[in-house]
Amino acid sequence: MPNGIVIINKPAGWTSMDVCAKIRGILHEKRVGHGGTLDPMATGVLPVFVGQATRAVEFAENSRKEYVAGMRLGQITDTQDVTGETLETHPVTVTYEQVEAALAQFRGDIQQIPPMYSAVKIGGQKLYDLARKGKEVERKPRSITIYELELLEQVNETDFRLRCVCSKGTYIRTLCHDIGQALGCGATLYALQRTMAAGYTLAQAVTLEDVQEKAETLLQPTDSLFSHLPAYHISSNGKEKRVRNGNPITDEAVADGTYRVYGQNDAFLCLSQAKGGVLTSTKNFFGA
Repeated sequence: MPNGIVIINKPAGWTSMDVCAKIRGILHEKRVGHGGTLDPMATGVLPVFVGQATRAVEFAENSRKEYVAGMRLGQITDTQDVTGETLETHPVTVTYEQVEAALAQFRGDIQQIPPMYSAVKIGGQKLYDLARKGKEVERKPRSITIYELELLEQVNETDFRLRCVCSKGTYIRTLCHDIGQALGCGATLYALQRTMAAGYTLAQAVTLEDVQEKAETLLQPTDSLFSHLPAYHISSNGKEKRVRNGNPITDEAVADGTYRVYGQNDAFLCLSQAKGGVLTSTKNFFGA
C-alpha cells in the first residue's frame, strides 16, 4: 500500500480537495489528505499525505508557510480577491516607498479578522455559505504571526508583489485588503503562489501529470516532514518492542527535546518527547 508525502504544485482552478481526489484515484488509496488549504485561484506548494502518512497531516497544517502575492491597490471586492464582485474603486497615488513603509505595521504578532468568504465556522455554519446568501456576520479577530513581509516589486501603477512568511490561519487576501485600508485606497489580491509549506519548497513540487506518470515513486517518506528534528536510533530489540507497545524507554544520555525515533531496521517508528532521560511517544507512525 502506498505511504508517504507527495508535494504537488497545485494548478489554478483546482481546490485542494480536487487534488486529493485526483491522487486518491491515481494511487488507489482512500487515505489521502492535504497539509493546508489553498484557494482555487492560488497555485503552488500543496503537501499531500497518502496512506499511513495521513497521521502527519496535523503537523503540516500547523507549520509556517511562505507566499508570493499580487496585491492590486484601488480595488475592493467582496471576496478580497479578484474572483469576487468589485465593491469600490479608488484612485491610486501611493508610491513604492509608501507601500513599503505601510508593511511595517503588519509584521510580527497581529490581529486579523477572517474574511466572510472563508471556511471558518460561526454558529456551526461556514462563513462562505452565509456570504453566498448575502449575509454578513460579526467575526472576532484572530491572532496570527507574520514572520517576514517584504515588497518584491512594483509591477505597474496599481499592482505590487509581496513575499510573506506567516503562521497557520493567515489569510493573504485579508492581509492585502488590510494593507489597502492602511494606505487609504483599498486593495485586493490578484495572484497568489505558495512557495513553501511544512518545510517543502516549490523546487520539490511536482505536477499532477507527473503523479499520473510516475505514481508512488514520487512519494517522499513520512519522516521527511520532521527532518528538522534530531534522530534517535533504538539500540535493542527490547526497547523497540516497548516503543511499539506504546511504552516509554529510558536513555539518560539523551537531552530533553523532541526526536524522530527509528527502529533497529531504520524504520521510522514515532515522534517522542525526551525529558529527564525518558522518551515518551507522542505520535506513532508504524509502517508509514
